[in-house]
Amino acid sequence: MNKVLPLAVLAFAILAFATLMLVILPAAQFRTVEPADGLEPYTAAEERGRQQYVDLGCYYCHSQQPRSPDQAPDLQRGWGRATTPADYVYDDPHVLGTMRTGPDLMNVGARMPSQGWHLTHLYQPRAIEESSIMPAYPFLFEIKQNPGENDVVVPVPAEYAPADGAQVVARQSALDLTAYLLSLDRTYPADDLELRDLGYDRTEAR
Repeated sequence: MNKVLPLAVLAFAILAFATLMLVILPAAQFRTVEPADGLEPYTAAEERGRQQYVDLGCYYCHSQQPRSPDQAPDLQRGWGRATTPADYVYDDPHVLGTMRTGPDLMNVGARMPSQGWHLTHLYQPRAIEESSIMPAYPFLFEIKQNPGENDVVVPVPAEYAPADGAQVVARQSALDLTAYLLSLDRTYPADDLELRDLGYDRTEAR
């Protein structure tokens, strides 16, 4: 019984120390980070699309954190420079991801700037890449025999197209998600000091 109090005090001290070092101090540090030059706040459509990205669990298979050259060959993969805290100022919650079942998406808007490409990929990934294991999201679309003039028709190969000449039309949720994916472009120059801290030499990318 006499040992319970010291153990409780020790456990509380460890918890308090961990909270200070892992939560409070990093949060205080990030509050002072300014947006990177070239980074724009998300539009309303992009924000809605970002919520779709979270709701669909895209971050389970895709990361948004290109790494420094000493950690991974992400630059050689075409995924862009190592990211810095200033690249994530408008991200809440952060969706850095922990796995790379699919490619990193931090700069997918720069790599794949076509709305049609993204819509087709969301409707049926195998229409883009035959070996893809990404799930399809047909509920983000609707099938129409006669799309209206304001409808966004999705280009779908014949083998995946609806029967009877109907066409695939993007719902607003698909358009919002695509807008968010197209906004993922952190190819603007980052602060040299931050990149050096990450082990990145800008001259290596030239």
